[in-house]
Amino acid sequence: MTDEYSRWLDPNMDGFDPQLGNKLMTQAGIAKFLNIKYESHGDDWVELRVDWRPELAGNDEAGTLATGAITCVLDNATSLSAWQRNGGFRPQVTMDLRLDHLRPSPANAPLYGRGICYHISGGIAFVRAIAHNGDIDDPLAYASGSFVYVDGPV
Repeated sequence: MTDEYSRWLDPNMDGFDPQLGNKLMTQAGIAKFLNIKYESHGDDWVELRVDWRPELAGNDEAGTLATGAITCVLDNATSLSAWQRNGGFRPQVTMDLRLDHLRPSPANAPLYGRGICYHISGGIAFVRAIAHNGDIDDPLAYASGSFVYVDGPV
């Protein structure tokens, strides 16, 4: 592991860098396949993006994005938002993530996922998310869930 990543995992690190966190999370697995990109962040939120490409279509005729891609982006965005709000990395696992799909993500449209950590209590981070195609006021899905810190309560 490079010094760059070691710094991100240091529990004594001052602050959290969600762009570096996303870079680490996209080194393997589905996040790498989706080529999830960092977009922006605030004190308790992180927004990520996936660019549409044909192999991500869940419906070959319509070209709409597969729901698994939406779920993955929202899971990653909410995970990063928990670390952002916490001010540093803590090992965690997704305990619960529920999605309400309002409409399909159309062909050729980028997917944005904004994860928001709105509360941390003991060893649980509570999150919500919005998936959209560039206009956050026109969502395609909402999510809510929680992460449990594997190192226990604060």
